[in-house]
Amino acid sequence: MGFVYEEAQLHCRQGQPEAIEIRIVPHGGIRGRCSLCQRPAAGYDRLPERRWPFVPLWGIPTWFRYAPRRVQCAEHGVVVEQIPWSEGKRPVTRAMMGFLARWGRRLSWRETAQVFQTSWESVYRSVEWFVQWGLTHRKLHEVESLGVGEIYWGHGLRADNFLTVIYQIDAPCRRLLWVGKRRSEATLRQGLKALGPEVVQGLRFVCSDMWKPYLKVIAAQAGQALHVLDRFHITTYLNQAVDQVRRAESTRLRAQSQQQAQQLKHMRWPLLRRGSRVRGRARQKLDALLASKLATARAWDLKETFAHFWSYKSVIWAEAFLDYWCYRAMRSRLEPMKKVARMLRDHEELLLNWFRAKGEVSNAAVEGLNNKIRVVTRRSCGFRTYEAMEIALYHTLGRLPEPESTHRFC
Repeated sequence: MGFVYEEAQLHCRQGQPEAIEIRIVPHGGIRGRCSLCQRPAAGYDRLPERRWPFVPLWGIPTWFRYAPRRVQCAEHGVVVEQIPWSEGKRPVTRAMMGFLARWGRRLSWRETAQVFQTSWESVYRSVEWFVQWGLTHRKLHEVESLGVGEIYWGHGLRADNFLTVIYQIDAPCRRLLWVGKRRSEATLRQGLKALGPEVVQGLRFVCSDMWKPYLKVIAAQAGQALHVLDRFHITTYLNQAVDQVRRAESTRLRAQSQQQAQQLKHMRWPLLRRGSRVRGRARQKLDALLASKLATARAWDLKETFAHFWSYKSVIWAEAFLDYWCYRAMRSRLEPMKKVARMLRDHEELLLNWFRAKGEVSNAAVEGLNNKIRVVTRRSCGFRTYEAMEIALYHTLGRLPEPESTHRFC
């Protein structure tokens, strides 16, 4: 590229290595190149000498020293020459930015800065450059299945503290494709627009929860795809209904009879767990509760019965079971369970798409990636800005292509 290493100096203090400085000079027979069009151009003048941090060698901070030239480009005028180890005006070498970004996946950004004797800002800017390069060069031509979800971050229940996330959930590749603020129709439209019409029109499956704005946008823009509802959120709604019945009944029994109220004491978590996983004394208390005629026992029985819905293979039999279960729930005189039954009836077609998809897609991948997002936020001890949060998520979960490097340092 027209540059040579002139000399390398080891600087010591009190007998200990302090830094390595590598002086670079331009090749005498090669002209400088314009940093905008990459074409050779005539020299103009030279700027003061600068230093760029390079990857530490043997644990010793290493620097490149070079005085950049300015060239007279016929098209762009007087500009700084193209410097192969630098990216624009960034003060860190490309090799060092890639090195810090790769270690930033394994350690927190603060730990990365401490270990490699740099600043948090340098690590952040390195990861930012790494992500920008990856987003520019990633390919989206084989995306067939999308998972759309929401995740909470920050403090409080403000709309800005929710993120809309779009994942690719195809079996060969599961990754984060897009993330945006809020969980609204406008946010999801923005995300699908960012992916492009070719990706959206080529979808075969879309998985989401029953959040109304998501359902509306997916039906309007990806109507050709089979829309599968998230079974994990349905289980959550059933558990919440059981817990509402338990709390209301416990309050009523404490006002009437302390003896009957004891049957519901310390039963919250056994009631929310799957029946086959409740053992020991909790199982004995649960069996005694089921033998009673309490409303909580009937609600729990409805919740456990619904689990059989997901075991069917035929759409017809699954539809018949869903009708039977909703009929039982509506006659149970338990308002929380009746509310769930009405919700399931309203989304019956989308529920049955689970069986039409024949197990090809599952929103379990979305829940797994959501858990990884929570790990990223916890490891960071909370990002101060949304921009840093977004960069960290793409960096960790985006499976982005990486710029080529002359050496593999990690």
